[in-house]
Amino acid sequence: MCRWLAYSGTPVLLDTVLYRPEHSLINQSLRSRLGVESTNGDGFGLGWYSADGNGTPAVFRDIGPAWNNRNLQELAAHVRSPLFFAHVRASTGSAIQQTNCHPFRHGRWLWMHNGAIGDFHRLQRDLCMAVDPALFSCIEGSTDSEVMFYLAVTYGLDQDPPGAVARMAGLVERLGKEHGVAEPLQMTVAVSDGERVWAFRYSSQGKSRSLYYSSRADTVRHLYPEIDYLREVSDDTRIVVSEPLGDLPGVWNELPESSYAVVPSVRDVDYLPFIPEF
Repeated sequence: MCRWLAYSGTPVLLDTVLYRPEHSLINQSLRSRLGVESTNGDGFGLGWYSADGNGTPAVFRDIGPAWNNRNLQELAAHVRSPLFFAHVRASTGSAIQQTNCHPFRHGRWLWMHNGAIGDFHRLQRDLCMAVDPALFSCIEGSTDSEVMFYLAVTYGLDQDPPGAVARMAGLVERLGKEHGVAEPLQMTVAVSDGERVWAFRYSSQGKSRSLYYSSRADTVRHLYPEIDYLREVSDDTRIVVSEPLGDLPGVWNELPESSYAVVPSVRDVDYLPFIPEF
């Protein structure tokens, strides 16, 4: 499986979040604590929005491991962003190639995923046939994750992100049952339009991969004033991660099973229930 991170809030240098925490995502690429695999070295990717850009995110991806990539370190030390994704990959069988590295981009949207569609090779044709024909040529790689993304775009990601993801998940569940796949979907997904981040945790068996969100920045500052990289960020700054970036109590909260979070929150709640739509 994989490890990922989504940041939304006050613009910061990417290395502030990617490298400086005790158990940073770069550290997790070599020594994951909660992943299925401890090493996530089958490629990595960054996607970021600039505060003064046109709304289309930039993407940087490579097939090597994140922990020793000098270009990644150089870029992260010089790029400042209010919203960015980072992903380190452990392949579940698809090829190690740049087009299979996350995050995936379409227009203003970024998408990244940890998990898998069970027996994807059995469902792949039917899933791909459900993608809008106008979008089909946009699929560059061979992963289930990218097909999930374009299904969500097909099902109305522009108008209703939670609904589009729910309809995508419902299709995977339905086709899985039709093909005799008992537990077809395992996913933690992050998706963004540059304004908000939606983070989903769901699996057919109700035992999803780990996913955590940070407490409000003012709460963390009160608990741990010595954490220098949070001193100047806004109170609504949040980070969503596959596993915590450190061990300090009160900083990280597990996103419950079958739920999703929106950052910044639109209803003054940390998360909402997620149910696939059939």
